[in-house]
Amino acid sequence: MQTFDFSPFYRSTVGFDRLFDRLDSLTSQEAKTYPPYNIERLADDAWRVSVAVAGFSKGDISVEAADNLLTIKGGKAALTETEERTFLHRGIAERSFELRFQLGDHVEVRNADLEHGLLHLELKREVPENKKPRQIAINSGNADAIIEDKSVN
Repeated sequence: MQTFDFSPFYRSTVGFDRLFDRLDSLTSQEAKTYPPYNIERLADDAWRVSVAVAGFSKGDISVEAADNLLTIKGGKAALTETEERTFLHRGIAERSFELRFQLGDHVEVRNADLEHGLLHLELKREVPENKKPRQIAINSGNADAIIEDKSVN
């Protein structure tokens, strides 16, 4: 895979740090294949992320959303000597993982459900009223209005 050095752009631009940080993280990040996940569009402003977490319980998984970054971590406690198991075939990995998803502006995690080995996260974009487009009334000029200059004696 080809890598790019974005450091010259950091020196010659102002206010685009977040853009170049994102590009840098995309080029330096290896493809995450464990655990497998799906991202579905439910509506124009709603999505569902489904992560296959077979073998993990509710207490083994943490979900955190902060600064437009969704982080899903999973890990099982190490087995003690009395809990050692002998596998003839081990197809369910149960290894620790961390998935990170960059969220768009005003996207929030609404709900998280663990069901049948799948973790479902419901995402919704809620744009605040002051950020939504609004219609501006256009006033016509009033020719009858007289402006007086009170500073003249």
